[in-house]
Amino acid sequence: MARIVIYSDQPILAMGLESLIAGDPALELNACCSSIAALKEHLANGSPDLAVLDLTTEVTTDALHELQILAPECKLILWTSTINTDFALQALTMGVRGILRKTLPLEAHSQCLHRVCSGELWFEKSLTDSFRTTRHVSLSPRESQLVSMLTRGLKNKEICDELGLTEGTIKVYLSRLFRKSGAKDRFELALQGLKNLGMAGVSTESQGGLRSLIMEPVWR
Repeated sequence: MARIVIYSDQPILAMGLESLIAGDPALELNACCSSIAALKEHLANGSPDLAVLDLTTEVTTDALHELQILAPECKLILWTSTINTDFALQALTMGVRGILRKTLPLEAHSQCLHRVCSGELWFEKSLTDSFRTTRHVSLSPRESQLVSMLTRGLKNKEICDELGLTEGTIKVYLSRLFRKSGAKDRFELALQGLKNLGMAGVSTESQGGLRSLIMEPVWR
C-alpha cells in the first residue's frame, strides 16, 4: 500500500483528495499538512512514498530541494491549476515526478497517483510540448539512458549501480554529452534532455524515462 502525504493550505480542496485516497484500497493517507513547515517535519520523521504538493507560494525551488534532502525516496507531485514552464523544468530536475492539474477528473487524479507510485512520470502533453526546442541532438541508446537518469536527479554512483558501469566510464559518457549538446553542466544537460523530447536517432525503447514523458494521456 502506497503511503501518501498531502500539502495544501486549502482545507476543502485537500478534503477532496483525501476522499479519493480513502476510497482506494491501494493507497493510504499518511498525513495532510497545511504548511510547508509541517510537511518538512512529517517527512523528517515519517516515510511516505508520495507527496502531493499544492503549488502555493511556499513551494519554491529551495523548498523542493530541502524536501528531497529530507525524504529522497519520496516521490513528489505538484498539484496546480497553472505552472510556469521554466519552473516546471527546474522542478523536474529536482525530483518532481509529476505535475497534476487540479481541474482534471477524479479518474485522472487516481491514475496519476498510481503511476507515479509505480515509478512512472506524469505530465500532460500540452506541458511537455512547451518544453520542446528547435535544437535536436542525436543520441545513442546509452547516451539517452544517461540523460534520462540525469532528469531523475541521479548521481554518478547511482547511475553506475543501475547500469553496471564504472564511474570512470560514466564520466567519459558525460564529457561526450557535454561536448555534443553544448551544455555547461549536469543541470543544463538535464534541461536539454527534457526539452528535446523528440531527439532524432533515438528509438521509443531507448528513450526510457524521456519517452514516458510523452506517453501519458492528454486530458482535455
